Amino acid sequence: MPENKENKSLVRQLLIVAAGSFAFGVFLLPPMYDVFCEITGFGGRTNAEAATVEENPDLSREIRIEFVTTVNSYAQFEFAADTDSMTVNPGKMYYATFTAKNLSAEDKVAQAVPSVAPTTAAEHFTKIECFCFTSQEFLADEERAMPLQFIVDPDLPDYVDTITLQYTFFDTAPVAANFEN
Repeated sequence: MPENKENKSLVRQLLIVAAGSFAFGVFLLPPMYDVFCEITGFGGRTNAEAATVEENPDLSREIRIEFVTTVNSYAQFEFAADTDSMTVNPGKMYYATFTAKNLSAEDKVAQAVPSVAPTTAAEHFTKIECFCFTSQEFLADEERAMPLQFIVDPDLPDYVDTITLQYTFFDTAPVAANFEN
């Protein structure tokens, strides 16, 4: 008989732990992840909304911006930066373009997910306009140039002389299909 009470107590405790874990994962983890990404720039979450920035160039300093692109294995796209890198002065506005092409015979929707490295630079790299802010709709076989407008904050630490901006291009249809199942 005492063993039965112990089993019920253990089951009750396990159910409480399971419910607590579920609540943490569903309700607390996503906002915590968003805050973490906002602070660190992880996952490229820098300036998800267009910013108003005043130019104040530091012509005595140059920063190399490297553009790296990848395409998710499920995406039938070509995707590349129109230039591999550029040298910029902090505080000055710059423009870059990327080109994407839908390689399928069907209309597709894709999303570019950015990442900035080193993470120290993420809070100093401001995207004013970026194709990564919204999903991109492509007709079958459509090719398109996509703009990026950015500025590097002059307060970027002196030891950072290179910033790598990486975009991974995803076909959002497989992701949407996974949520429907």
